[in-house]
Amino acid sequence: MKTIDKYLFQALDNYPYSLEETIESLDYAFSYDAKNTMVLCLYGRIQAEQLWNYEEAKSYFQDALAINIHALEVYPYYIHTLILNEDYEEAKKLIDFALTVKGINKSEIFVKKAILFETQRQFKNALKEIKNAKLSTLQFAFDSDITEVEKRIKGKIDLIKNNNKKKNLKKDSNKKSK
Repeated sequence: MKTIDKYLFQALDNYPYSLEETIESLDYAFSYDAKNTMVLCLYGRIQAEQLWNYEEAKSYFQDALAINIHALEVYPYYIHTLILNEDYEEAKKLIDFALTVKGINKSEIFVKKAILFETQRQFKNALKEIKNAKLSTLQFAFDSDITEVEKRIKGKIDLIKNNNKKKNLKKDSNKKSK
């Protein structure tokens, strides 16, 4: 095993439970290979997930993809960061491209597309992408993630329906009282 792999595995093993050890291992890995896309991706994840520094995270993800457009590990995290940063057009373009990359977990990308639609309150489109994710999934462990996102979207649809019913009932009672 190469030394960089040892440090990369240590970083992955420590993340997110021991950030100090994660950073230490990443720094060692980076010193061996500053163009390792997995190292750059994990740096980006730390920026996005722990520090909420989305712009910095985006630059790590961009660097990784500039090195290797087929760095499959980068796409889900980069897309999610774009969504959190409300860069919706950029996220849509990256999703569309990611779906063309050979070997990518299409199911995971469809879930990200559903989340993108969810953030824009396009719930019917989001559910359509959940269906695509279910049709594309090849990993049993990923099924529960898809189901959780689907439940959340359906819950939001129900919330909107209930709010509309309450508003209509209020309007009807106001009309009757006049």
